[in-house]
Amino acid sequence: MRLLGRFLVGGAAEGPVLATEPLSFWGGVDPATGRVIDRSHPAVGRSLAGTILVIPSGRGSSSSSTVLAEAIRLGTAPAGIVSSEPDPILVIGALVAARLYGRTCPIVLLSPSDLAALSQAASAAIMPEGDDEGAVVLGA
Repeated sequence: MRLLGRFLVGGAAEGPVLATEPLSFWGGVDPATGRVIDRSHPAVGRSLAGTILVIPSGRGSSSSSTVLAEAIRLGTAPAGIVSSEPDPILVIGALVAARLYGRTCPIVLLSPSDLAALSQAASAAIMPEGDDEGAVVLGA
């Protein structure tokens, strides 16, 4: 299945899908390991490294951009992020990492119904599909 969305940060990525609730990177993710450390989050203990992180939205502090950028630098970040609501904080973190470190973490917006379909997939790939569009291919 191929889902079309809008790129907030361009790029290509693939990996296993990790679908979860909104997540704050600040206080919620250890950038050194990529693990969710927020004890109240359902994904606590899980590693985001190399995954296609599927969240309805980001959550929390503007410092999340710093944590995401550091995780991208260290190679512990998600390979890509797919959401149904834009999160400028995560976008800033991904853009800063691309500029400073030359490493990308594409961020794609999908409709809520497409996000629900993606949440059920075991793996996915993100790829460019035009100027501002990104395709998410399930089971890639």
